[in-house]
Amino acid sequence: MTKKEGSLDAPTREPIAWQSDAFYDEQKLDAEMRRIFDVCHGCRRCFNLCDSFPRLFDLIDNGPTGEVDGLKSEDFPSIVEACTLCDMCFMTKCPYVPPHPFNVDFPHLLLRHRAVEVKESNKDFTQRQLAEMDRNGRLAVPLAPLINWGAEKGNKLTRPLMEKTLGIDRHASLPKFASQTFMCADKKNPIAPNPGAPAFGRRKAALYATCFVNYNKPDTGVAARAVLNHLGVETRAAYPGCCGMPFLEQAEISRVADQAAKVSKELVKLIDEGYDIVTLTASCGLMLKFEWPLIVPGNEDVKQLSESVFDIDEYVVDIAKKDGLPDGMKPLPEGVTVHLPCHARAQNMGPKAAEMLRLIPDTPVDVIERCSGHGGTFGVVTKTHRIAEKVGRPVFRAALEQARGHIASDCPLAALHIVQNVRELAAKDGKVARVKEPEHPIQILARAFGLLGCDDR
Repeated sequence: MTKKEGSLDAPTREPIAWQSDAFYDEQKLDAEMRRIFDVCHGCRRCFNLCDSFPRLFDLIDNGPTGEVDGLKSEDFPSIVEACTLCDMCFMTKCPYVPPHPFNVDFPHLLLRHRAVEVKESNKDFTQRQLAEMDRNGRLAVPLAPLINWGAEKGNKLTRPLMEKTLGIDRHASLPKFASQTFMCADKKNPIAPNPGAPAFGRRKAALYATCFVNYNKPDTGVAARAVLNHLGVETRAAYPGCCGMPFLEQAEISRVADQAAKVSKELVKLIDEGYDIVTLTASCGLMLKFEWPLIVPGNEDVKQLSESVFDIDEYVVDIAKKDGLPDGMKPLPEGVTVHLPCHARAQNMGPKAAEMLRLIPDTPVDVIERCSGHGGTFGVVTKTHRIAEKVGRPVFRAALEQARGHIASDCPLAALHIVQNVRELAAKDGKVARVKEPEHPIQILARAFGLLGCDDR
């Protein structure tokens, strides 16, 4: 039975046929893009999600026929450029995704277009280098103070030069590197689970560090470990390598497949030892749960892993429901604005960050469920930074108006992007933003429990 338009059937997704010659056939790709663009043209539900759809519809409306047959194939890259692979059109808007016979998967269509460009050696040097997260992290951590000085947004010496030579927008806030990785911090400071917690002895969790937490924001990992240990969960840190999301954004799908095989092989060993796998950033959770099985559908390690992965917020909420939490959480009266990033929403698990933060007593929690506009290198490079700001403007304005003391997001780049723009908006309005540094929701919970010095107000 095929899906009817407007039905409530759950979307299904077909494996990405990246190993097929037909996947890279330019004529077949062009025909498929026109077929799907025609469906989108007749629907237009996604006009407000990102800049790809307005660009597509403007090209059609301003074309010679007002229909898809008036589109020029050379205009397609401008549509592809504006896509961050957030998956929101597929997950929340489109009535024509599989199992509907129209079989519309807009993000993976644009991924295919990028893959063809990559095969033809049309690669962006800067974005490819930024995608080398493990290499960059290993090189940057020993030189973190110097690297962070050069990357500082207000550095009038280095940032204009970086913009001119590398195309990294001088107005974009860049993530800092830590002087010590999360894996090192974990080894130096072992913590035992709390024997008085209701969940003690019932769970073991391996924290998949993710490249960003390992190299850029180990505080998130330290907070996650502290919270889980306080809840009675035995923990260990694990980082076999990057999940490959940065490579996926650049359509280097074979490299994603290599990372999937490498990382899943190691994490499955931990599953066999009784550990749940817990991811610390939304993008990585999406990769392990959903994208990897579509890229390497025959890999049994990937399949087993995808069925044993929890987002950190999802995991804490599950503990609270099934085992209970220890007493001692203190209110945060200054409140929290929690942003639900696209890659968390695409996991189809519900607003777990908000649900987790609402466990904190007497603490106002405001939710923003809209794209921040960032998306990996998208919010950093000059050619798309302004688009990222345009897409995220409603989020920045909402966070400023809510005026909470904390802004948190499961996407660290989204959190950084939001906080930067909230402060700039406040300055333009003659206000002072109350917000602290960008945070992960698990850091907020650690603060409420008074763990690891996180109870500073």
